Amino acid sequence: MKCMNDTMQIMITMIVYMLIVIGIGLAFAKRANQSSEDYFLGGRTLGPWVTAMSAEASDMSGWLLMGLPGVAYWCGIADAAWTAIGLAAGTYINWLITSKRLRRYSEKAGNAITLPEFFSNRFHEEKKVIMTIAALFILIFFTVYAASCLVTCGKLFSTLFGFDYVPMMIVGAVFVLVYTIIGGFLAESASDFMQAIVMIVALIVIVTTGTAAAGGLDAVITNVRSIPGFLDFFGIATPVLENGVQQTANGAPVFGEAGTYSILSILSCLAWGLGYFGVPQVLLRFMAIRKEEELKMSRRIATVWVVISLFISVFIGVIGRSLYPTALTTEVSSENVFILLATNLLPPVLAGLVMAGILAATISSSDSYLLIAASAFSKNIYQGLLHKKASDKEVLWISRLTLLLITVIAIVIALDENSVIFTIVSFAWAGFGATFGPLMLFSLFWKRINRAGAIAGMLSGGAMVFIWKLLVRPIGGVWDVYELLPAFIFSCLCIVVVSLLTNAPSEEMNREFEEVRMGR
Repeated sequence: MKCMNDTMQIMITMIVYMLIVIGIGLAFAKRANQSSEDYFLGGRTLGPWVTAMSAEASDMSGWLLMGLPGVAYWCGIADAAWTAIGLAAGTYINWLITSKRLRRYSEKAGNAITLPEFFSNRFHEEKKVIMTIAALFILIFFTVYAASCLVTCGKLFSTLFGFDYVPMMIVGAVFVLVYTIIGGFLAESASDFMQAIVMIVALIVIVTTGTAAAGGLDAVITNVRSIPGFLDFFGIATPVLENGVQQTANGAPVFGEAGTYSILSILSCLAWGLGYFGVPQVLLRFMAIRKEEELKMSRRIATVWVVISLFISVFIGVIGRSLYPTALTTEVSSENVFILLATNLLPPVLAGLVMAGILAATISSSDSYLLIAASAFSKNIYQGLLHKKASDKEVLWISRLTLLLITVIAIVIALDENSVIFTIVSFAWAGFGATFGPLMLFSLFWKRINRAGAIAGMLSGGAMVFIWKLLVRPIGGVWDVYELLPAFIFSCLCIVVVSLLTNAPSEEMNREFEEVRMGR
């Protein structure tokens, strides 16, 4: 009976949280529906705190509270920590060098409100080839990204309440869909600000409570130090598996000898940081802030939030292995370590608030993914190509229909409850990083890039992600490198070579570039 009461309290707490999020959506509904610019970019009115916090909350998703701790729990800190270092560095550099130039250039380039529109306007397209390619890649990779969020919802609710995975995943999808349709970008950004606070509070509560329950920091370190390679930055723990299940002996998990962790493995993890130059959910915040001068404060806020959140997340996986060494015996179940700690160590109401942190992370990302994907079709393909005279109201209706279709496809992708969140996210992240990252950097900082180079960069980067992931990486050995790194490099080479071999940009494009560079 006590367990049932605890579960009910957790459920009620989470429902109250969800109602608050819906209330935020309703509060911004009227403003969001005034125009497509308000719906998709908030009319460029975000302040520095909302810009920073909403960017990072929408970026991290449930991966921060489930995927990353799961990696640390399963095989030690090397993979998780090097990935966190790469992401932290990527966050800072992206805010430092990209944000101001993109805010200025997106306004200069026809007041672009979506990423495909910016690229198309940047190269003064008449035939919207760049816009179409960019929109299609966004639809593909954000559908995969949205699926990872639905997997998080399904795992969270099924683990907490004992319900079947698929119905719970669908409930989460319906909630996110309705919320996104109601509020648009402003509601999403306002709620993401709140959810960023919930996420970091949840992380701090769990890391503090877990460390105390384990007997202090020294006890945590002592408990996991006996696992070969678990605390090594240049080695990796190797669970002994039978049919995918880690073996145990005398109440302890069985590990083999520590695996080696090469320079290539480190570079592969650090390459996660390259993804930031191409992920629309962050880049759009740069475009949406009300004043370019406020980006400096946003950069500081975002960097502090990311560094604290990432490294606490990694340590939560270590605490979980220390406290519950044999509780999670598959790679898939290891992603439930945050839930395990919260439900075992906290009172039900507080556990519910912490669980809301996972829900917050998931909602803040999935609404961003759905909204950006919908804008890519309705604004860039439907209005930009198929029906150029479409009214603003018509664009908004098409965007909502697109939201529904994307959600249905994401549900189909997320039907497999054995999906590993970390793996799904890593593929979509590589897709965005390689497709748009090099193009964004060259568009902002290299005057010689032209339309042909831009098209070549997008196609080569996006294609190489699939080729490397499916054909090259399975070979193993020196080829076992995260697909983002080779795809990013290949895209850069294609941009430079094709741009230099084809006609130089027009005088008008060069003049516009110089005006942006000079801050005019």
